[in-house]
Amino acid sequence: MFDAQTACLVVVGAQWGDEGKGKLVDVLAERAHMVVRYQGGANAGHTVVTGDTQFILQQIPSGILHPQVTCIIGNGAVLDPDQLFLELEQLAAKGVDPGGRLFVSDRAHLVLPLHKLLDRASEKSQNIGTTGRGIGPTYEDKYGRRGLRVGDLRRVDGVQAELVERVERGNRLLAMLGSTDRVSLEELRTLLEGWAPKLRPLTADTGLLVHRALQEGRRVLLEGAQGALLDVDHGTYPFVTSSNTTAGGAAVGAGIGPTAIHGALGVVKAYITRVGNGPLPTEARDAAGDRLRELGGEFGAVTGRPRRCGWFDTNVVRYAARVNGLTGLAVTKLDVLDTFDAIPVGVAYQLDGERCGDLPGDVDALGRVQPVYERLPGWQRSTGDARKLADLPKHARGYLDRLEALSGVAVRYVSVGTRRDQIIEVQ
Repeated sequence: MFDAQTACLVVVGAQWGDEGKGKLVDVLAERAHMVVRYQGGANAGHTVVTGDTQFILQQIPSGILHPQVTCIIGNGAVLDPDQLFLELEQLAAKGVDPGGRLFVSDRAHLVLPLHKLLDRASEKSQNIGTTGRGIGPTYEDKYGRRGLRVGDLRRVDGVQAELVERVERGNRLLAMLGSTDRVSLEELRTLLEGWAPKLRPLTADTGLLVHRALQEGRRVLLEGAQGALLDVDHGTYPFVTSSNTTAGGAAVGAGIGPTAIHGALGVVKAYITRVGNGPLPTEARDAAGDRLRELGGEFGAVTGRPRRCGWFDTNVVRYAARVNGLTGLAVTKLDVLDTFDAIPVGVAYQLDGERCGDLPGDVDALGRVQPVYERLPGWQRSTGDARKLADLPKHARGYLDRLEALSGVAVRYVSVGTRRDQIIEVQ
């Protein structure tokens, strides 16, 4: 799946995020030379466990834990410098030195305190379920052609007029949203001047770095945040994030052409979860959902919010396979299902009295569907020590076979625990 023939691989979530992409990237990074985060910001939390140490990376690519890997925050991401510096401090405290291995695109847009205030004020009226990290307003400024980019920190004196306009406009918007918070021009300028010397050594034309790595025959992982159903175009709009999370966004966000990408690995949980509002057709609003949440530790890595839990939805994964062009699946958290005697799998929907095997594009229609379930036998044995498919109980293998058949995508990896070594690579 990730070799000389598939030298540039996108790792993308194929549900509503939180699928375990960080662990897969960490595992695959053992064979990589470069890992690129191509979209999103500090609203993502990728959790990686090595030995007894847990790392939660919100902006820095998961490959940073491998000393041979160069890590890139691409132009499609939005950067919160304070969060970046905090992550670097946390890595150093745990013995990880990213010196000379981490670069930030000079074209990546900056998340400012103003954006966070606007995000929180807007969420009170929209109730989308954002993290309040300022991601949406930063992308709004980007596409409104009024954003500040990392490269602008090379010339803070040269953007004074832009700062004045942004502060005045931002304060007007805060007032319109009913917020009493305001931003000071002097405080913003001081903040930028403090960021500049720390970011300049990391700033680069990262698209060129990725291009050169591929030209030299190096293996590159493109790491997405969130999941396909949160894509601003292809997700359950308006309950989505503010960027293109799908594989098509990887080329744009990394600064390379689409023909440079050789494969797309979709990461899915063996069940399904969602944070925030919006439809979740196979949600288990009963004791089983509570049990999934407890066994799976389903609380947001960034916000701590409890995740909504439910059963595997093959309509969702087939849709994700289509819009991402998936060439393989990685199924995570299979071990969470170890104690269930029977496991429902959503195989279709009933919509207004008719059976539907696709995902409705209209969020209201998706909110009305009734899932059609197929019940598969549980295995009621621990899978945590399995390192190859033959080690899994018969019904666990049958469950994976059924997910593969229903989704139409081959299962390439299976995760059976949080640790780096709890992974099965399907040969």
